[in-house]
Amino acid sequence: MITKKIVITGISILLIATACKTKDVKMSVHKKETISENKAIVYQVFTRLFGNKNTTNKPWGTIEENGVGKFNDFTDKALQEIKDLGATHIWYTGVPHHALIRDYTAIGVSNDDPEVVKGRAGSPYAVKDYYNVNPDLAVNPEKRLEEFEALIKRTHKANLKVIIDIVPNHIARKYEGKSNPKGVRDFGADDDVSVEYKRDNNFYYIPNTPFQIPDTDKPLNGEKNPLIDGKFDENPAKWTGNGSRMAKPDKNDWYETVKVNYGIRPDGSKDFPELPVGFDKLSYKEHFDFWKDKSVPSSWTKFRDIALYWTAKGVDGFRYDMAEMVPYEFWSYMNSSIKNANPGAFLMAEVYNPKEYRNYIHLGKMDYLYDKVETYDKLKDIIQGKTPPDGLSYIQSGLADIDIHMLKFLDNHDEQRLASPEFAGSPEKGKPMMVVSTMITSAPIMIYFGQEVGEAGNENGGFGSHSRTSIFDYVGVPNHQRWMNDGAFDGGKLSQSEKDLRDFYKRLLNFSAKSSAVMGQFQDLQEVNRQAALGYDPNHIYSFVRWSDNQKLIVLANFSSDATNSFELKIPTHIISKWNLKDGSYALKDQLYGKSTIQLQIVNGEGKASVSIKPLESFIYQL
Repeated sequence: MITKKIVITGISILLIATACKTKDVKMSVHKKETISENKAIVYQVFTRLFGNKNTTNKPWGTIEENGVGKFNDFTDKALQEIKDLGATHIWYTGVPHHALIRDYTAIGVSNDDPEVVKGRAGSPYAVKDYYNVNPDLAVNPEKRLEEFEALIKRTHKANLKVIIDIVPNHIARKYEGKSNPKGVRDFGADDDVSVEYKRDNNFYYIPNTPFQIPDTDKPLNGEKNPLIDGKFDENPAKWTGNGSRMAKPDKNDWYETVKVNYGIRPDGSKDFPELPVGFDKLSYKEHFDFWKDKSVPSSWTKFRDIALYWTAKGVDGFRYDMAEMVPYEFWSYMNSSIKNANPGAFLMAEVYNPKEYRNYIHLGKMDYLYDKVETYDKLKDIIQGKTPPDGLSYIQSGLADIDIHMLKFLDNHDEQRLASPEFAGSPEKGKPMMVVSTMITSAPIMIYFGQEVGEAGNENGGFGSHSRTSIFDYVGVPNHQRWMNDGAFDGGKLSQSEKDLRDFYKRLLNFSAKSSAVMGQFQDLQEVNRQAALGYDPNHIYSFVRWSDNQKLIVLANFSSDATNSFELKIPTHIISKWNLKDGSYALKDQLYGKSTIQLQIVNGEGKASVSIKPLESFIYQL
C-alpha cells in the first residue's frame, strides 16, 4: 500500500519486529526450490482505472466528471491482448469492497465519512466488506458480485490466472460485513472492548477513550459533505493500522484503517502456538496438519475463511499487503489452508525486511515476496547514475537459495512510475532495467498496466502524489487509454515509439515465459569482464549467463543513455566447462529482435566474443 512510505511510530516498529522475531526457530541452508516449471508473468491492473475512457482528469473529480472503469471493460479482446503480451496471471488490484465517497445507500451500503477516507475513490487497502466487491466497478452495483464472477470466468477463458488483494494487517475504520455468508460474524462483533488486548479480540482498544479525527488537510479538498463534522463515532478508539496507539492519530498514520489483532500482546509476545524447530523444511501439507488441532486467535480463522471463500469462486491466488506486520505463524496457518484447497494457488506478499525473507517463505509458506529493497532499489540507483551495476551480482548471490521466490518489478501502484521524471525519466531508460530484472531471476516478473506503453503518472488525481498513478481518486491513465483506443484494445492511438515499446515488452516477456534457461542456473560475468575485457564499461554495462540442459544464454545490458560500448566479452573457463563446449567457433543470435549475431570463439577452454552495444540496448544471445 502506498501509505507504507509514511514513518511508523517507534512503538509500532517494536511491535512489528517482535511479532516477526524468529525466537528459537533455526533456519537451515536450503537448496533451490522449484515451485514453477516456467516463469510466471504477473500483469497488475488497477481495476477501476483500466477501462476508464474519460480523459478529463479534474483533481478530486467525481465519477461523473472523471469516469471509472468497470469489470465489464475487461473484454475477451482486452484479456487476450494481455495474454498475448506474455502474462500468465492478472492481479486485479482494488477488488474487495473498500471505503469510498459515493452514495450506495440504495443497495444497502452505508456512506463513509470523508474524514477517515483517503481521496474520493478511497484506498483499496481500507477494506469495508471482504465478502463483496467495490460497487464502483459494476455496471449494476446490486449485481457487482455476479459481474466479478463473470470476469473470473472470462479471465480463465483467456488462459490467465486471477489474483486479488487480501490485507490482513488492517481493515477500514468503518468495516461493515453486509454480505457475510451464513454464520460469519463481523470483525469486532464479539470483542471485549473494555480491555486493550484479549487474544480473541479482533482489534486493540484504547478503553474509555473515544477516537478523534486527525489534523489533516481538508477532506475532499474542502467540499461540503454532511458527514464532515469534525468527528467520527468510534468509542472506545482502536489502534490505527500502522500500529499507532493514539486515540487521535497523526495525519501521517494510516488513520483510515484499524489494526487487526493476531494474538500479539501489546508487549510483543505471542499468544498462540509456535511452529516447532525444523518446520522451515516441511511442506504446506505438514503445516496444515500441524494446525488442525490447535486453538488459534479469532482473526486467524476469519481471514482464512475469507481466502477460502474467494478460492471457491475461482480466484487463483492473493497478493498480501504489508505481510511482515503479521506474524509468520499466521501465514503458515493461512497459506497451508489455501494450498490444501488449491495446491496451485499463487501467493505473493509485501515483505521489506531482508532478514525476514526466509521466515516468511519457509515458515510462512509464501510463494513469492517483493524484491524491492534490494534488486528494485539497486536498479533505480543504477539508472539514476548513483551506482554502477556490480551490486546486482552481490544481491543475486545473497538471494541464491531463495531466488525462485523473489518476485521482480519496476512499476506498481505504490511506486513512482518507471517513466516518470522522478524515476528513470523516460520509458526507453526502462528497457535495460526490464531485461535485467526479467532475465536475472527464475522468480516471476510483474508489470503494471501502462508500463508497457510508457505511462509516466503525470496526473494530479487529488489526494495522490505526482509521479504515481493515483490509487485514491478517479483518474484516467493517458498512455494506457491510447492503447485502449475507446475499448478496441488495439493500440490504435499510440505513437510509434509507444508501439515500439509495447513490442519490446511483448518480445521480452514471451521469450522469458518459454525459456528453460531463465529457470536454470545464473552466473555473473561482471567481475571477470570489468578486470580483463578491453573497452568494457563497468559503470554502465552489466552481463551474466543463464543456462539449462538445453538452452545457453548470454545477457548484456547497457544502462548508458548516450554511449555505445564496444568490447571483447570474456566467458571464463568454468562456465565453458559447465556448458560442455569444446574449442571452436559458435554463433550466438539475439533472441529479442533476431538482428544481431556474434561469434563465440573458444580457445583453450576460454570464450571470447566481440560485442558492440548501443545506448540503452540489450541483447539476449542464445548459443
